[in-house]
Amino acid sequence: MITEDSISSAQQAWGEGIVKIGKVFLDQGDFKAAAEDHINQFYNYQEGEVLFKPTLTSVKQFRLDFEGALSYFVGGNDSYPEDHGFAIKPWANVRWESTGIKVIGDVGFAMGNYYFTPVEGGDDVKVEYTFVYTNNSEGQLKIVLHDSHLPYTPA
Repeated sequence: MITEDSISSAQQAWGEGIVKIGKVFLDQGDFKAAAEDHINQFYNYQEGEVLFKPTLTSVKQFRLDFEGALSYFVGGNDSYPEDHGFAIKPWANVRWESTGIKVIGDVGFAMGNYYFTPVEGGDDVKVEYTFVYTNNSEGQLKIVLHDSHLPYTPA
């Protein structure tokens, strides 16, 4: 059963996973494997497409498969030349500010802002998000839609 608490816990763990990928990168470890583990833990690519619109994309902005998601998080894929590795920026912290979480039947929806704190210091990066969750065939909470973008800035 999906609950608001299970979604909040998943969000916290997702943020910790992004920080972990960056730490593995800084420690010169296998950050690609860390990102693969992260994607497998949180996204439901194992059972089909995930509707993933990452924050910093404009050319190939939708990532429906595992390969596209991995490229976004760690870069290095010639099929996605605009990817520089969002998760290996790296980040020191991810803080969530939920606008709301709704659970309707077997689907959970979450929307709000999340803030990424750069390891090298400076201002947090504010990103708007909408995530949709379902349980996979094994009953694990997984992301099936991830839509995030930088807030609108008037010209």
